[in-house]
Amino acid sequence: MGPVQDSDPTPAVYDELRRLAGAQLRLQAAGHTLQPTALVNEAWMKLAANPELVFEDRRAYLVLASRAMRQVLIDHARGKQRDKRGGGWQRVTLGALESADESLHVDVLALHEALTELAKLNEDRVRLVELRFFGGLTETEAADVLGISRREASRQWRAVRAWLHTRLDETDQAQA
Repeated sequence: MGPVQDSDPTPAVYDELRRLAGAQLRLQAAGHTLQPTALVNEAWMKLAANPELVFEDRRAYLVLASRAMRQVLIDHARGKQRDKRGGGWQRVTLGALESADESLHVDVLALHEALTELAKLNEDRVRLVELRFFGGLTETEAADVLGISRREASRQWRAVRAWLHTRLDETDQAQA
């Protein structure tokens, strides 16, 4: 491998991933075992595994990076579940869905299943959740990335948050 050229976007991309991972892991429950560096490295490996992947702009990058982090967290949760042979779910704080005073703990795999179900209804709302929850973006930042108004992002966020609460409550009740 030759010397890194000044135009090499790799350091900037990796730094952005670190920022996103830090934001994401601040929302995790205290017992979460995945470290920020591991999340960054795994997400980076997923993105770097495709040599043809070109980030056309920051928007495209944030969408792909958020999705990569979601995949890493899902894989990690599945591994923990497999290790425990079905016992003790890996829980994360879905803090972005609640006010600062409230905290909702959600099984990452249940969230993934809910998002898979939501994708059949509305892929744009899945991207909004990925950007907000997995990417750690604010409502305004997510609106910019998605190319919608902040008002529309706020409206969609309220709707998807209510849908997820209902869906995840149903999942918790079914497993109880």
